[in-house]
Amino acid sequence: MSITRRGLLGSAVAVAAAAVTGGPATAATAVARPHDPGRVPTVWREFTRTPFTHPQIPYVGRAGHRGGSARFPRRPVVADVRAYGAVADGTTDCAPAINRAIAAAGRAGGGTVLIPPGTFRIDDLIRMGHSNVVLRGAGSDRTKLYATRNLTELIGVYGSRYGGDKSSWSWAGGLIWLAPTARWDSLVAAIKDKAWPFEGWTGNKRDEWETLTTVAPATRGSWSVTVADPRGLKPGRLVLLRLADDADHTLLEHMAGGGPGPEAYYWDDKTKLTSYVPYEWPVRIARVRGRKVTLERPLPLDVRPEWDPRLTTHVEPLTGSGVEGLTLEAVETPQSPHLLDKGYNGVVLQCAYDCWVDDVTVRHVDNGFGFVAASACTLRRTRVAGRGSHHPYFCREGSHDNLVEDFTIEQRTVPAPPNTQLHGINVEGLSSYNVWSRGDLRMGTFDSHRGLPFANVRTDITVDNNGRHGGDASAGPLFGARFTHWNIRVTNGRAGLMKIDGLAPYSATVGLNEVTEFDQIDVPDFTGDLHSRLELYGTTDVVRPRNLYEAQRAPAR
Repeated sequence: MSITRRGLLGSAVAVAAAAVTGGPATAATAVARPHDPGRVPTVWREFTRTPFTHPQIPYVGRAGHRGGSARFPRRPVVADVRAYGAVADGTTDCAPAINRAIAAAGRAGGGTVLIPPGTFRIDDLIRMGHSNVVLRGAGSDRTKLYATRNLTELIGVYGSRYGGDKSSWSWAGGLIWLAPTARWDSLVAAIKDKAWPFEGWTGNKRDEWETLTTVAPATRGSWSVTVADPRGLKPGRLVLLRLADDADHTLLEHMAGGGPGPEAYYWDDKTKLTSYVPYEWPVRIARVRGRKVTLERPLPLDVRPEWDPRLTTHVEPLTGSGVEGLTLEAVETPQSPHLLDKGYNGVVLQCAYDCWVDDVTVRHVDNGFGFVAASACTLRRTRVAGRGSHHPYFCREGSHDNLVEDFTIEQRTVPAPPNTQLHGINVEGLSSYNVWSRGDLRMGTFDSHRGLPFANVRTDITVDNNGRHGGDASAGPLFGARFTHWNIRVTNGRAGLMKIDGLAPYSATVGLNEVTEFDQIDVPDFTGDLHSRLELYGTTDVVRPRNLYEAQRAPAR
């Protein structure tokens, strides 16, 4: 699917017009209700004029699997786990049978693996390592995987590459783990050797890449770049855009919006943050004409010579795979002390592109759903339930362009043990252009673990704001530029990480009910004018368009 600038501008203007008049939005998802025109903020009218380069609002209309496609592929059924020995009796270990069925589907080139209704015990993790394979239950209310062991038991202790006694299972790995087989094998080998790895697109030491071509200067929002050598490029190929920082940290300043505040910020002692660069952005090539290369998404940042811009290779990705229609329930154990999680984790997508999770519930987990160096993936109709989680949702290690929609974090079923922590919907580690849409947080917060995430959107969400954010001081700022909170309903009136006009540079807080600072109170990372926008503050659900992501989605050409 591709779109034109004219098509997007037309749809944006149509949505704005519909919001004012109460009429239909002819070129995008409906945003205004008939006879309920609501109120259109000035910042939206501005965005419709400059959708790809607006200073406060990011363009996220292509976030998610296949550019935000409403439909996931229906691959032919190639295996039923019962044929490989799985028994829905709740006592037989079915993990070997399920993994054999998945491996068989992978060898066949892809397809759907069915898990029928019932409870299937698993004493090992489920590995989704082959592209174009779908693991499908009969529905989250009918098919259950009952997990009896954690990742520490199954793989081993996983320490932090930044030192200390923290467990990396507090933010990595899942009992359903979507990652390409070779990448998963290398990660597990490093963990067992206690050589704590980088977890991203270019290997455990971030050196498994080769240059395809250098890239000429370009501006944020451009859909095309000019390359020095197009010979290794073709439509459909997934590449990494790699931007390195310079000695003056001008790339990090650019991610923060630039100007006096970021320029005055002291970056050199933010060692965890500086370990996150180079910035690596996966993207498919849409078209190659001579040296002009058109991308499936617009550039997330400027491309400047001082950042040594280039298109590179990466580890073999997982693409076209999904998990659907099941509940993953871990044996109920008390939540571990903060950062000492044992790894009763839910579903994680790692080095995955154009993958998805749909109609999946996780219960009694340490960490629910995660993106780790994952891009262009969708979580839809997901739910975190049970005894309480450290990270119900996490998005880290340079994850970009993902979509989480129609999601729920349920209220915990038991009181939180002492020395535990609750975050919420997390984003960190230079992750950008991710969207959380149509959510119900019955506990938690809009967590940033620092690490300068930028250009992320939370929209049309109800939240009982009782979580806290984390993040080491060495990870740098809580927010980069173009964070947007749009149509947010805070049920307990707490401002923290909801009203961000005083914290996030070049940000937008639009359509938020009145809130008050209490509990965890942050101060701005950057001095001076933050160039942030606050509109329709003190209102509830009156902003039009109601959902910023849906309003930006554009029709196929």
